[in-house]
Amino acid sequence: EKFKTLKNEGNDFVKKGKYEEAVNKYSECMKLNNEECTIYTNRALCYLKLYKYEEAKQDCDHVLQIEDANIKAFYRRALAYKGLQVRKKNMAGI
Repeated sequence: EKFKTLKNEGNDFVKKGKYEEAVNKYSECMKLNNEECTIYTNRALCYLKLYKYEEAKQDCDHVLQIEDANIKAFYRRALAYKGLQVRKKNMAGI
């Protein structure tokens, strides 16, 4: 029950564009249940919005170990890789 409340609060933060707060709610959810893949893909989305590509990739990797055909995890991991590539390219240009 607490898990569902935290998840909904996290989702509400995402809708408002408050990604840091959403990450905190999803992280709290994980302490209660770390098997729920949706929480990881939701948190990965927040990390992408915050340009935290490595963290997003790790959340997606975790999901794909549990559900190897999770489309959201594949998609968001691809976005994370893309973000990491762009960052690497920008660093090289400096």
